[in-house]
Amino acid sequence: MVEFTDISAILLGGFEDRAVTAHGWLHNRRSSGGIHFLLIRDGTGIIQCTLKKDRVEPDDFDLAGKLPLESVVEFSGIVRKDLRAPGGYEILIEKLAATNIAEEEFPVAKKYHGPEFLLDNRHLWIRSKKMQTILRIRSKMLEAAREWFKLNGYTEFQAPTLITAACEGGSTLFGVKYFDREAYLTQSWQLYAEAAIASLGRIYTIAPSFRAEKSRTRRHLTEYWHLEVEIPWCDLSCIMKVEEELLTHICHTLHREVPKELTALRKDPEELLRVELPFKRITYDEAVEILQKEGVDFEWGDDLGWVEEKQLTLKFDSPFFVTHYPAGVKAFYHKPDPKRPEVTLSADLLAPEGYGEITGGGQRIDDLNELLTRMKEGNLNPDDYKWYIDLRRYGSVPHSGFGLGVERTLAWICKLEHIRDAVAFPRLINRVYP
Repeated sequence: MVEFTDISAILLGGFEDRAVTAHGWLHNRRSSGGIHFLLIRDGTGIIQCTLKKDRVEPDDFDLAGKLPLESVVEFSGIVRKDLRAPGGYEILIEKLAATNIAEEEFPVAKKYHGPEFLLDNRHLWIRSKKMQTILRIRSKMLEAAREWFKLNGYTEFQAPTLITAACEGGSTLFGVKYFDREAYLTQSWQLYAEAAIASLGRIYTIAPSFRAEKSRTRRHLTEYWHLEVEIPWCDLSCIMKVEEELLTHICHTLHREVPKELTALRKDPEELLRVELPFKRITYDEAVEILQKEGVDFEWGDDLGWVEEKQLTLKFDSPFFVTHYPAGVKAFYHKPDPKRPEVTLSADLLAPEGYGEITGGGQRIDDLNELLTRMKEGNLNPDDYKWYIDLRRYGSVPHSGFGLGVERTLAWICKLEHIRDAVAFPRLINRVYP
């Protein structure tokens, strides 16, 4: 059996002047006189390969000049260091064979394509250098998060995707037929996480969530990935400390491990080192004052929307917290501040430069009667939440948690213009294909 060398391994160095056998897709090609320059992609990286007419069999040279893009090839050759080549190395091919010849006219050509065309052809567009880079950074971001959780004693916990009652607003639920009754796609694992902390202690998940928000903005998806955390014996200050330590670890890891990928997206890796502990904190009251001084039409008690968040974040160059939101704009489980019951022990983390909210969370209600009162105020039927209410009857403790939007955070880290590019196959209000 032929042993193939990963392109990523070659690009790391150590293979100079050695013979290798590799395979991959023909990513791009150009010719100059008696030389063909092939860019080959194998899923681990892209490398430049050259075929010189006087160094290979005529059939191999002719094949290299007529193969359609995205054809699959196997090849053998000598690795050479060449700073002019992408990645600093190239392979001087000695033997070339095609194992799959693609059809002519690959749809995603090297020319301008509008967003709708690229969304229709997403299954092919994810092969582009841009999407490869974004998806690698995304993978590294989640790897860094899991590393932090492992180092700090967290257990990964999975909760159901199909639910019977809303965690957030009922108007943003996707209903599905579940045999002879109606169920919903989850907005968050949170309610189940509050049950699991009495079993596992500090827990986290990375899973999809669904929100039927009819929003046509650059930061909304109907299906998105949620990194969520729940911790027993943890108050508002405690959970904000967890958030800032986690995000700082992620940013510093990306700065260290994927600087080339960040630079390729025109993101200066050094900017991630601005993320330092502790994060700045402002209250909702202070946010209202800032907005009103800026001439924004915003009244105390309103929820911060995209316009208001953007205005606030333009005044910061690193993530910051907005705390103590009014009870009227937060879900029923947020604990009212004992010193000022009209506001909650809540905190949203906002990314700078106009990107806005990337996490939402705070301290949960741990008292049975207080929870029932909040549910009554929100016109919720206690029967729909019977099991959740039970948690306050049997060993309730102060606890807190948060949810981080993976795509929103990645969009800020990579300076993406639209959240749709932070995920391989985005689900938008008008798009569920491919």
